[in-house]
Amino acid sequence: MSRIGKRPLAVPQGVTATVDGQTVTAKGPKGELKFVVNDEVLVKLENSEISVQPRDSSKDAHSKWGMSRSQIENILIGVKDGFERRLEIQGVGYRAAMQGKNIQLSLGFSHEVIYQAPEGITLACPKPTEITVTGIDKQKVGQVAAEIREYRQPEPYKGKGVRYAGEKVFRKEGKKK
Repeated sequence: MSRIGKRPLAVPQGVTATVDGQTVTAKGPKGELKFVVNDEVLVKLENSEISVQPRDSSKDAHSKWGMSRSQIENILIGVKDGFERRLEIQGVGYRAAMQGKNIQLSLGFSHEVIYQAPEGITLACPKPTEITVTGIDKQKVGQVAAEIREYRQPEPYKGKGVRYAGEKVFRKEGKKK
C-alpha cells in the first residue's frame, strides 16, 4: 500500500486548484501548471484538499497512486514557490557567463558551449563558477541542470567539471611511481 498516496494534499494559500476529470490544474503567483492523472487513479477536490485513490486493487493502480500524488504536490509547490537547482563549476579556466537568456560555458573544449534555456526556465550566473536554474516545473528544472552537468561531468582524479551544489565526488588516487 502506498503510504504517500494516503495523505491528502492541502492546497496552499494563494493557489487555486481545479480537478476536471483526470486533469489537475493549479494557478498561483508564479504561473499555471497542469497534470493529467493516469486513468487507474481517482482524484477528488473537497474543501481545498486534493485526495488521490486507486480505482481498483490492481498492482498497476497501486504503483501509480503515490506517483500521482507526488506529481500533484510538485505542481502545487511549483506555482506557489518555484524550484531551484544550483550547479558549481570546478577546474582551472572553467567558467560560465550569461549571453542574453542563454548561458556560455568554458569547459576546456576548443570551443565555447552555448546552452539555450527552454521555455519556462530561467538561468542565472551569480558568480563565474556558479549556475542557478529556476522554474516552476520540477521535472524541467532537474532536466536542464542534468543537461548542463552532462557537458563536463566531475572526473574522479582532480574533481574538475560541473557538479550539483553540495554533491560529493568520489575521488580516486592517482598513478603511483
